[in-house]
Amino acid sequence: MWLIDSSIGRKLIMSITGVFLVLFLIFHGTMNFVVLFSADAYNAIAAFLGANWYALVGTKMLAIGFVVHIIYAIYLSYQNKKARGAVGYNVTSSQKSVEWTSQNMLVLGVIVVGFMVLHLIQFWSKMQWVELSHKMGLETSGDLALATDGAYWVKHYFENPIYSILYIVWLVALWLHLTHGIWSAMQTLGTSSNIWLPRIKVISNVLSTVIILLFISIPVYFLLGFNI
Repeated sequence: MWLIDSSIGRKLIMSITGVFLVLFLIFHGTMNFVVLFSADAYNAIAAFLGANWYALVGTKMLAIGFVVHIIYAIYLSYQNKKARGAVGYNVTSSQKSVEWTSQNMLVLGVIVVGFMVLHLIQFWSKMQWVELSHKMGLETSGDLALATDGAYWVKHYFENPIYSILYIVWLVALWLHLTHGIWSAMQTLGTSSNIWLPRIKVISNVLSTVIILLFISIPVYFLLGFNI
């Protein structure tokens, strides 16, 4: 199959799944930002995205996209290593600033995935999973009353300065991953002319920075001594 057997096909899948994950990050970051202004509004969103069919379908699609993205990232890195130093994403001589990120995308990806697992344990397992378990009649130690109280869990974790600092470190790795990943995805999807290359680099930097600012606002908010 062309999408699997060819290098261009594999990069195309990486790009499409990457774009899908970026859209999720934009939504999730915007949702998180709401908690700084209204815990009730944030909880209303959390309740809307509980164990409802549309939320479960979205979660399943996200999980599939995430797994596919990881598998192809590992496979492309393996192929690139066999190619004696070729990087997983095409980098022109004019993009010297992205070379380090390009060569360390897998390492950055591992950091991102590791923290995503922690994030799932701390939030998803105590919210959507608890609701779903109760609906399925499964035994669970989770508190159903807190399953839709996302603001409680945000406060519970981020008022710990150690967790907030680790979260910021993770966001730095995510920013590096996104800046190159978005740039590469747009290049793979067709915007690779000499005119557009500098432009998509600026777009990827701006978009990545906006996403990270949405997420980083929460740990910074708590580290500054504020509370929700």
